[in-house]
Amino acid sequence: MFNALVMEKDEATGKAAPVVKQISESDLPEGEVTVAVDYSTVNYKDGLCLSSHGGGLVRTYPHVPGIDFAGTVEASSDARYTPGDKVVLTGWRVGEAHWGGYAQKAHVRADWLVPLPDGLSTRQAMAVGTAGLTAMLSVMALEDHGLASGHGPVLVTGAAGGVGSVATAILAQLGHQVAAVTGRPESADYLTGLGATQIVAREELNETVKRPLESENWAGCVDAVGGAMLARVLGQMKYGASVAAVGLAGGANLPATVIPFLLRGVNLLGIDSVMQPYDNRLRAWQRIATDLPMDKLEAMVRPATLGDLPQLGADILAGQVQGRVVVDVNA
Repeated sequence: MFNALVMEKDEATGKAAPVVKQISESDLPEGEVTVAVDYSTVNYKDGLCLSSHGGGLVRTYPHVPGIDFAGTVEASSDARYTPGDKVVLTGWRVGEAHWGGYAQKAHVRADWLVPLPDGLSTRQAMAVGTAGLTAMLSVMALEDHGLASGHGPVLVTGAAGGVGSVATAILAQLGHQVAAVTGRPESADYLTGLGATQIVAREELNETVKRPLESENWAGCVDAVGGAMLARVLGQMKYGASVAAVGLAGGANLPATVIPFLLRGVNLLGIDSVMQPYDNRLRAWQRIATDLPMDKLEAMVRPATLGDLPQLGADILAGQVQGRVVVDVNA
């Protein structure tokens, strides 16, 4: 028996609620690899999964949320993994369609895992987590489309959140000037500590787009917000610059025109970490191990336990969580 946070549905009301309880390995869904989980995190999707309606992501109950985790292989029927291997898992709808990381053990498919790079602990891997992996994939995409240090400032929207925090730290470590957008003035010291050289108030980019092209301000952008802010940013990109778009917090609609794409050659790059090919995930994690400053990583971390998760789920949906929450499932 081991501990897990389980979402259980009340059939009378149709609402789900979390409970920390003991379950057995026979309760877990099928999987080729058994992982003894060390750490998981709290992402926006986790907040939705922890809600009474499952956020539209959870289809069957009981359910164990947790869209990523890191730990140690305990057993495997796949030759690629042997007991004792350190692994990390993000995406593949784990924690949504398949039971996830908010339990001390998990059964998963071998294809979903990535070996943990040398020099990266399981705790550090979850301090990075899905948000950090998405941030690194975004930076890699910008580099693949020509971004290099010295080209000018790189904008990061939603900079105090999980993706934005890690993107800010990575870009600063690589020598870029980083302009960090936040709606919380109290986050300024936190963001400059991560390496931001400029703090941009969210209100400056929340105005309705009046002109499809504005001053050429940004050599690149990691956008974790979307919606009207993304439309405004597109008109401020330098000629041939790229925007790596990862978030929908500002909505799925894009009230923009084709003019930034036609007249400035702006590239809009969609980044989805959920079903990334193995080679991409492995390369991104290796880059994280070498290019993300671990001292800055620690500054992002807020520790938590399974018992903290119901409140943390509500907090992240309300936009009240800064940086990265690392859940020690064994505490």
